Amino acid sequence: MSGNPPTSHVPEPVTGAAARPGDQERLSAIDLVDRIASEAYSADASDIHLMPQTGRLLVRYRIDGLLQDAHEFPARMHAPTLARIKILAGLRTDEHFAAQDGRFRFHAPDGTSVDMRVSIAPTYHGENAVMRLLTQGGRGGTLKALGCRRAHRSLIETALSRPHGMILATGPTGSGKTTLLYTLVRMLDSDIRSIITIEDPIEYSLPGIIQVPADPGRGLSFADGLRSILRQDPDVIMVGEIRDAETARLAVNAALTGHLVLSTLHTNDAAGAFPRLLDMGIEPYLIASTLNLVLAQRLVRRICSNCRKVRTPEPALFDRFRKSFPGESVLPRDFSSGTGCEQCRHTGYRGRTGIYEGLSVTDAMREALGAGSSTDIIRALVRKEGMSSIAADGLAKIRRGVTTAEEVLRVAYD
Repeated sequence: MSGNPPTSHVPEPVTGAAARPGDQERLSAIDLVDRIASEAYSADASDIHLMPQTGRLLVRYRIDGLLQDAHEFPARMHAPTLARIKILAGLRTDEHFAAQDGRFRFHAPDGTSVDMRVSIAPTYHGENAVMRLLTQGGRGGTLKALGCRRAHRSLIETALSRPHGMILATGPTGSGKTTLLYTLVRMLDSDIRSIITIEDPIEYSLPGIIQVPADPGRGLSFADGLRSILRQDPDVIMVGEIRDAETARLAVNAALTGHLVLSTLHTNDAAGAFPRLLDMGIEPYLIASTLNLVLAQRLVRRICSNCRKVRTPEPALFDRFRKSFPGESVLPRDFSSGTGCEQCRHTGYRGRTGIYEGLSVTDAMREALGAGSSTDIIRALVRKEGMSSIAADGLAKIRRGVTTAEEVLRVAYD
C-alpha cells in the first residue's frame, strides 16, 4: 500500500537465539519473534503462522508441507509481537485494517542468514501474520536433488537445449514449481545468455540474473513486466506464473519469436496445460508451435532414515491405490515406512522430494493440436505416447523406499 517500502527491502539482520520459547509471562515481543524464527529454522519449517484466537496467540509451523501446532501465548502478546514483525519488515505499525507485505533477514543459530517473507492480513480476531523462511535450499540445486529420475532429467535437458520455445511447470500451490524454475534458470545461466525473470514476489536473489518484481498494486503486472522485458534483449525469460490471457499471449509470442520461456500454470496434470491455454484464448497452432515440455509435479514427504522399517500394508491400502490409480502397477507386497522418532518429530517423515510426470510435445501431438482436435483426443494421444504419470513416479519411489503409498495418495489423488 502507499507509503510501504518495496518487498525487496531487507533491513539489517536480526540475530537468532537457539533457546526455545519458554517463560511466556516474561517473554518480550523481541524475544518471541527471535526465538520462534530460530526454532522454526532448526525444525526445517517453511512457514510460521501467528494466528490470533479468542484469549490466545497460536503459533504453528509448516513442516514438510503440513501445519503443526507449536506454541500458545497469552492474547496480550499479540499486539506487541505484530508490531515487532512490522518494524523488522519495514511495514506501517499504525495500519491494522489492510493487508501488508514485506521481508526481513535474521541470523539463525548456525550463523546462516535467512530471509523472511512477511504477509499480514486483518482477520476477525486481529491481524494474522505468516512468515515464510526463504533458505538457500529453495533457490534450486540439481534436478537429481529435487527427485527427478533419469528419464525426466533427459526430457528437461533436451528441452533446455533448444534455443526457443516454452517449458511449463504445472501443479497446485506449494508443489515446488518455483524451486524447479530456479533450478532450470541456474542450469541455463552462462556468460553468453541474457536471462531475465518477472516474479511476484522475488523469493531469492540469483547472481548474474536480472530479476524484475511484478507488483500489480503499483501498475506492474506480469503482462506489463513481460512486455518491458522483451525490449531488454533477453535470450531466456522466466515468468513466475501465467495467470491471465494477456500474459499467456505475450509468453507464447515471446517463445514464437526466438526466446526460451519458462513459466508455471495451475493445472492438475501435464496434459491439462493444453485445455488451460486454449481456455485463455491461445490458438491451437500457436500452442503446437511453441510448447516444448510440460512438467507436472507434487511434493511428497520422505521416509525418515533414522526410523525406517519394512512393513506389510493392510489389504485396504492395496485396494485404495488400485482404485485411485487404475492402469498403474500394483503396490509391492512389502515397503518401507517410518515408525516415528525424535529426529522426525514422531511423524515418520523427514524432508520432501518431488514426484513428476513429463510431457514432451511430439510431432503427433503438434499435428493433433494444429488440426484443432478436442482435449479428450489429445489426452488419449498423450497416454498413447507413453507419458509416465505422477502415480507411476510415486510408485517407483515407494519401491525404492523413498516415500510411502499413503503420501502418494495424499498428494497425487484428485
